[in-house]
Amino acid sequence: MKTGAELIRRELMVHLVRAFDGGRLEEEIDRIPVRMRPRGGPCSRSSVWHDRAVLKYRLMALMGFSCEDETDEARTLRSYLEEMKEAPPPRGDPLTVCSAGCDGCRERAFMVTDNCRGCFARPCEWNCPAKAVAVERMHASIDNGRCIRCGKCAQACPYRAIVEVTVPCEAACPVGAIRKNEVGQARIDFSKCIFCGACFSACPFSAIMEKSQLVQLLHALRNGEKITAVVAPSAAWQFQGTVEQLFTAIRGLGFDDTIEVARGAELTTEHEAREFVQRQKAGGRLMTTSCCPSWVNLARKHIPEIVPFVSETPSPMAYAADIARERRPANKVAFIGPCIAKRDEALRRGSVDYVVSFEELGAVFAARGIVPADLAPARLDRPAHEDARNYAKSCGVTESVLLGLAHELPEDFRLDAKYVDGLDRRSVMQLRLYASGRLPCNFLEVMSCRGGCVNGPCSLRD
Repeated sequence: MKTGAELIRRELMVHLVRAFDGGRLEEEIDRIPVRMRPRGGPCSRSSVWHDRAVLKYRLMALMGFSCEDETDEARTLRSYLEEMKEAPPPRGDPLTVCSAGCDGCRERAFMVTDNCRGCFARPCEWNCPAKAVAVERMHASIDNGRCIRCGKCAQACPYRAIVEVTVPCEAACPVGAIRKNEVGQARIDFSKCIFCGACFSACPFSAIMEKSQLVQLLHALRNGEKITAVVAPSAAWQFQGTVEQLFTAIRGLGFDDTIEVARGAELTTEHEAREFVQRQKAGGRLMTTSCCPSWVNLARKHIPEIVPFVSETPSPMAYAADIARERRPANKVAFIGPCIAKRDEALRRGSVDYVVSFEELGAVFAARGIVPADLAPARLDRPAHEDARNYAKSCGVTESVLLGLAHELPEDFRLDAKYVDGLDRRSVMQLRLYASGRLPCNFLEVMSCRGGCVNGPCSLRD
């Protein structure tokens, strides 16, 4: 489902790329917010000035800067651009929150709508354990000072007249990593954050932003740096046309080489299958997949008891980066995919120099009028296996690993494979049960995004 937030993000990227391609970025970057929100034109927030301020901070994030690090509100975007060209900002945590964009949503609460009939039975009042509900003049009201947010009144109401009002970013976060600060604006606790991007997708004000490397990559390509693009398997579901046509389009941007991350997935399958067999023969109870970095972050930060069961096999991106280094050792490596957590994984591993989202790649194509489906297919030295390309979908990892197990385990071995399709608070509790053994299985696939990487937070979903 498309949203206005996605459209604004992409429109801004297109403006930026066109200014860059025209050699006018230094002169025009401070005017992009004005061009997108001219005086007297329509606005998305309280005023055109408010819109422009948020667009300014979004351009800062596109250059890799954190909004929280701003010390001078009068500083120009051009000065940030010049600083970025001299020394790229530290990559650090991949998300930043724009205070100017945050609406300061009201705290989670239950409220009574006009559907209330003030019924004689008063189930809302009688079922409230905190005595926070009262019915006066044939209409219920809730004392939020006494309310304990249990939701029993909403469950009891026969007219569905009581609704829960949530803070979207807080409600979406599976680990409670985002909360309001003392002035009511969202802040991310990065010691808890797993970089799943749920808050990024959920915020209706687009106040949560990715710290991008797009401008840095554009400069590197223009300067003739040799860069290998490693492209995530989910690319096949993002752009019209074949993978081979997409590779033609990517190479046309100036990349020196292109590799399917699905080639890395083949190695992940091979090593993970071997690791599972070894663990089972040694009496292991459970092994989980390790290709989703948000899931691995969740285990390390919030479910330490499950860490011993997490596969030690590197992710497809890690293997693909190794293939890229072996093929062209002097090249830098850019990963292209739908995932915010890959920015964190790339920083921790150190083998990937740039991480670019499908949204960003799509904006570059749009700015330059490139339609991959209209291009001749590139010649791949060896296309990846189809099962490896299916890593992008939930259960794709399991299916691939099962193929690798076909002749490795005894005939009487009973495989009990399960999967967790999307991380939320309920699935986090479920994973704790798997760790303790109260939920039985011996092979567990975990994907942060429902449906798999094809639905990542930076994908080109319709």
